[in-house]
Amino acid sequence: MTSIRRQLIVGLIAVVALAVFLGAAVVYRQALAELDHIFDYQLKQMALSMGDQSFDSALAGNMQEEFDFVVQVWSQEGALVYFSRPHATLPSHALLGFETITTAEGPWRAFSMQMRGVTIQVAQPMRVREKLAASAALRTVLPFLVLLPLLALLVWFLIGRGLRPLVVMATAVKSRTPSALDALSVDHLPEEVRPLVLALNDLLSRLAQALESQRQFVADAAHELRTPLTALRLQTQLAERAHSEGDRREANAAVGEGLQRATRVVEQLLTLARQEPEAAARALSKVDVLELARTTIADHALVAEAKLVDLGMARGEPAAVEGEAEALRIMLANLVDNAIRYTPPGGRIDVSVYTEAQYAVIEVIDSGPGIPPEERTRVFDRFYRRAATDAPGSGLGLAIVKRIVERHGGRIALLDAPGNGLRVRVEMPDAAISAAVSSWAR
Repeated sequence: MTSIRRQLIVGLIAVVALAVFLGAAVVYRQALAELDHIFDYQLKQMALSMGDQSFDSALAGNMQEEFDFVVQVWSQEGALVYFSRPHATLPSHALLGFETITTAEGPWRAFSMQMRGVTIQVAQPMRVREKLAASAALRTVLPFLVLLPLLALLVWFLIGRGLRPLVVMATAVKSRTPSALDALSVDHLPEEVRPLVLALNDLLSRLAQALESQRQFVADAAHELRTPLTALRLQTQLAERAHSEGDRREANAAVGEGLQRATRVVEQLLTLARQEPEAAARALSKVDVLELARTTIADHALVAEAKLVDLGMARGEPAAVEGEAEALRIMLANLVDNAIRYTPPGGRIDVSVYTEAQYAVIEVIDSGPGIPPEERTRVFDRFYRRAATDAPGSGLGLAIVKRIVERHGGRIALLDAPGNGLRVRVEMPDAAISAAVSSWAR
């Protein structure tokens, strides 16, 4: 399992260690450069001090082995007259000034000069300088190396303290239950954690709304199904107790009608559940609204004719929307079905499709009793039925229509129609506009 704390600790310690070693390298280079200047100065001063010596005798190396410097002196004829360490491997000639000499014993730094008829060379092994430079770098880095474990503990403590709000938030989220989805507190939170808490609060709010909607839906469905199921049970009992064939046929017919009503309620409930905002999104396609309206009118033509209602297209212009074809079919079918149900015999229903201000507009106008303005908001509630109506229904038709319209980014309005009728107006973004907006969002 990935641990943020472990990653931060390892990463920070690695960065600190890398910085320490880089610092050591820089100190080593700087110390070596400084030592070069100092020892070069010493080489020159030692060569100058040797100018007062007499080198009449032959080779006489009497300097201690611990002495870092090697002195060679050549006569004016080029003969070696003095060598402080005969066992040192150095060239038998000298170039005036400073030079770095490569030998079998490693590189040497030498300074040569002529004075009083002799050539004096003072040399020093480079390993001495490098050892002193490494020692200076180690003395600089050593305190950091000693403090590295303590620094790791300090980093662990500080990171743990910095991540504490996440632990507190996790505990608070864990304490939430489906019946208690209170928002998380955003007081005293770091700026980096606040957006996450706000997003969680938004999720909790939407989840609470979804659960409440589900509970309300189940309660409403149970209440709505209780009546037809109770009626079915009573009608079945009447059919069992019938004494004549006529009474039995009448009771069975009542049972069939009850089954139809219960089946319609269940179908409407399933349709409404599929159109809830939390329902899974379906594939969108370009839907020809005019063709959809013509098909819906044809599907309801026989029902309207049986009720002596004139159902037809009043205005048909090309219009298309980006949406779910099946959902839009259900929406238009519910509007036409409601209009037929509430329009009295001899009435008229006009369906219109056209575009206006970059919207596809669908209108269904009937000559029924209409809906008073004070009830036009409530009729979109689930299972709401006007007290003054005796038309059969479940009170779910307009609720389903509103859900579908909202899922397609549209709007619906109930308006007055000529006479006492109702005019239902649905506006949804035109397909071209929806495609342009989707393309821009991507």
